[in-house]
Amino acid sequence: MQTYRSQVKIVVDVLTSANAPDADAEGVGITHLLRRANLSYTRLLGILSRLVDHGLLNETNLGKTQKYRISDKGLKFLQAYGEFEEFTESFGLRV
Repeated sequence: MQTYRSQVKIVVDVLTSANAPDADAEGVGITHLLRRANLSYTRLLGILSRLVDHGLLNETNLGKTQKYRISDKGLKFLQAYGEFEEFTESFGLRV
């Protein structure tokens, strides 16, 4: 049976992709995020907009391209999510 990712898991995947060790000083581009988070372009744009609006990602405009880097708030979110995921798994549940 196929399982689908929740909206929160998709956000975690995008933030984790933006926190990749191979990111340069400005961050990562949309193509990197599309491949790593396995999302369509239209869906990714909507998620990126929300994450930037809520301060979880920082956006840098470099001419025609945008780069995204995880913010301190985004790192705190990932840490809290990881702790919550461990907690639920200790009870045999999946997030």
